[in-house]
Amino acid sequence: MYYLLSLLALTDLGLCVSTLPTTMGILWFNSHHIYFGACQIQMFCIHSFSFMESSVLLIMSFDRFVAICHPLRYSVIITGQRVVRAGLIVIFRGPVATIPIVLLLKAFPYCGSVVLSHSFCLHQEVIQLACTDTTFNNLCGLMVVVFTVMLDLVLIALSYGLILHTVAGLASQEDQHRAFQTCTVHLCAGLVFFVPMMGLSLVHHFGNHAPPAFHLLMANVYLFVPPMLNPIIYSVRTKEIRHAIIKFLGLKKASSESWG
Repeated sequence: MYYLLSLLALTDLGLCVSTLPTTMGILWFNSHHIYFGACQIQMFCIHSFSFMESSVLLIMSFDRFVAICHPLRYSVIITGQRVVRAGLIVIFRGPVATIPIVLLLKAFPYCGSVVLSHSFCLHQEVIQLACTDTTFNNLCGLMVVVFTVMLDLVLIALSYGLILHTVAGLASQEDQHRAFQTCTVHLCAGLVFFVPMMGLSLVHHFGNHAPPAFHLLMANVYLFVPPMLNPIIYSVRTKEIRHAIIKFLGLKKASSESWG
């Protein structure tokens, strides 16, 4: 669990840091320009960390599936070595999936108004600034999303479908409640990440007539809300982290019990 939480924290941190150079440049130095190469690098980092976070949530859903559906075999199936291997796959999967769609953008000519509506570069917005046919690149980007985020989302839903089936077969309501509590944290983290991502995608594809402020709001929610809420979600609901925070703050152990 701690390996996975550490990996989730690193992806959240990377997602935030990827947007800082241009955002801070606008706020501190009133710099509203970015070179195309720098835009590509930022785009690569943002989408890579997004795909990595999706992969981490998938691994965490499998961890919950094994913990609830095969509790006696958990220590045999979920070993530290396997988690490390899965973590390495996650680290390489995001960049490998992002490289093609970012490199293909360099071949397009850009003319007219090349103004971004956000303080950072996103593939779905930059590609709209090209003054040529971008059908292939759009299809390539769609395939990457389907075989990364959408596939992860389907597998996560399948994992929780099997979990619900197992929980429904438990005779004791106390056991059912305990099983649901085990999944609550991960479900919250998944919703916080996937809902804004799908909302941003829908806005870019079908919200051409939506106000620019709405596009800006959705992009900021997608990039900043999950990294902000995930530490709060896991700190409040994970007993070990909660106790460590209380101990660090010098509060009495008794007060930790009042958290629930």
